[in-house]
Formats: sequence, C-alpha cells, structure tokens
Amino acid sequence: MERGEGTVRLRPPRHAPARRAVGWWRARCLLLTAAPVAVPAVLGAFVEPAGWLLVPAAVLAAAGLAVAVLFPLWWFRVHRWEVTDEAVYVRTGVVLREWRIAPMSRIQTVDTVRGPLEQLFGLATLTVTTASAKGALKIEGLGHETAADLAERLTRITQDTPGDAT
Repeated sequence: MERGEGTVRLRPPRHAPARRAVGWWRARCLLLTAAPVAVPAVLGAFVEPAGWLLVPAAVLAAAGLAVAVLFPLWWFRVHRWEVTDEAVYVRTGVVLREWRIAPMSRIQTVDTVRGPLEQLFGLATLTVTTASAKGALKIEGLGHETAADLAERLTRITQDTPGDAT
C-alpha cells in the first residue's frame, strides 16, 4: 500500500521468488509425474499381455516433462510478494490469479518450512497465518536466508502493531 494525501493505493507486490525456485518447481513436477509413469511402464515392460501400457506411460512422461519445463517459468513470472510496515502482499496463480493482502494487525503466527527438496535447493516457504477465513498466506520459493529474515522482521513489526489479530 502506498499512502498519498489521505488515500491508500493498492499496487502489485514487487518481489519475485528466488530464481532457484524454478528448479525446485521442476523437480516437484518431475517427482509427481514419476509414479503415474512408472506403474504402466513397469507393467508394460514386465507383464506379457500388457505391453500396450508403454504407450500411455510414454504420453504421461512427455506431458510431465512439458509441464516441468514450461510451468515453472510461468509460475516464476506470476508469483510475487512484498512485506511493508503495514501489510504482507502475495500474488499467485497461473489460471486463477489470487492477490492477498494481510494487514499486520491481523497476523497471528509466522512460520518457515523447509522440506527436503526445498533444503536441497536452498529454499523455504514462509507461512503467515491470519485471522482470516481464507487461511494462511504462503510465500513459496524464498531463499532460506530471506525467509528467516522476513520471519524475524514480521515478528518484530507485528509485536509493534496495535490490534488483537482477530
């Protein structure tokens, strides 16, 4: 939010995820594709009357590879985040775009999560839980140092912000 002469003006969040997030998203896509490809491929290769299953396995593999190559680049272009002294902004979504803003007075908890793949890529996800029926805001694909700094900053700002976060 930018303030100008008594008005509050909304603007798009400024920061992109870490560039390493593209590799992380690709790895996730490939891992999610592996099981649906492996089952028909193994059955088609080792079960005599099921050789025809190699065709769907190849189609699934090609589709998974295409998704892993193209979608993470698109996600990187779309996902944005920003933290100001007044609010946390998150914009996500490829087809259904979602833009969420959480005022500091509504923040209840701030968490960082680093799953095994995120650790491998040096990334973390920052989760900001609010008093909203919509649920927590998640900023994915942050460098783990950036996520830790943001968690510390948000904790400090929310402690200094009046309100009861309900």
